[in-house]
Amino acid sequence: MNRVAVIAAMLVLGSGLVHSLWNLFAKKSINKNAFLWYCQWVAIVLFFPWAILDNGGLPDQKTAYLFLLMSMLLHGLYVVLLAKTYTIGDLSLAYPVMRGTSPLLVPVIGTLFLHESLSAGSWIGLGFILFGIMFLGGRGGKKNSDHPLKAILLSLGVGVCIAAYIIVDKLTLTYLSPVFLNMATNVGNMLALSPVIIRPDELKKEWVANRKTILLGGILAPGGYLLFLFALSLAEVAQLAPMREIGTVFGTVLGILVLRERHGLRRMAGSAMITLGVIMLGVWG
Repeated sequence: MNRVAVIAAMLVLGSGLVHSLWNLFAKKSINKNAFLWYCQWVAIVLFFPWAILDNGGLPDQKTAYLFLLMSMLLHGLYVVLLAKTYTIGDLSLAYPVMRGTSPLLVPVIGTLFLHESLSAGSWIGLGFILFGIMFLGGRGGKKNSDHPLKAILLSLGVGVCIAAYIIVDKLTLTYLSPVFLNMATNVGNMLALSPVIIRPDELKKEWVANRKTILLGGILAPGGYLLFLFALSLAEVAQLAPMREIGTVFGTVLGILVLRERHGLRRMAGSAMITLGVIMLGVWG
């Protein structure tokens, strides 16, 4: 492996770790909607000047704005579902399901509707992902309220949103820079969360309790995505995308060790199955 490939790999691994860290902060927060709402504002303020300078002028095509609007709506739905998921579900349960759903859906859709074919190794990989999700759902939930099935269904919804906005974002990047798109989706997230932020006392309580992690989350959430984009400028997506899913293991480990969530061995095994399945899809897809 040459030096450039090593740098790209390190950026992707860093992206996975950063993503799992800000999800940990979101899970630890008191009011998930308020926490994520604050994070969007931090990201908007931080990245707005860079986004304006980086984009080099807005496009003239109406299609660009249609794709941008679709992306903002999908990201907004994603963040609302994410807040709901972490309100009722454990990090070590929800995180691997979220991360495994997107790579599960894309090849299935391609096979059913686009007349694409999968290798035997890819089908085995899909089996690992499905079995890992079912294995995770066998037990789980918080100590005071077990909702493993509902948490998994919400996590699957988050994963569907991820799969959808990845496709739309790819199309949007034809017209807009990654930094500008990232900033615009943060605006979409903030607007989507605003209707559920109706009590100023809850906002104040969340800020007083978690202002440090709010600031960190507002930097890490868009920062992790940008690390992945920079890695893509150095190497092929087919080489890097499976590697990024190591974040599945990071999120599970953080939930078990930091948050003291139950069923640690079961969830580690389930997340390992999902990660292995994603890697097999990337290698043999």
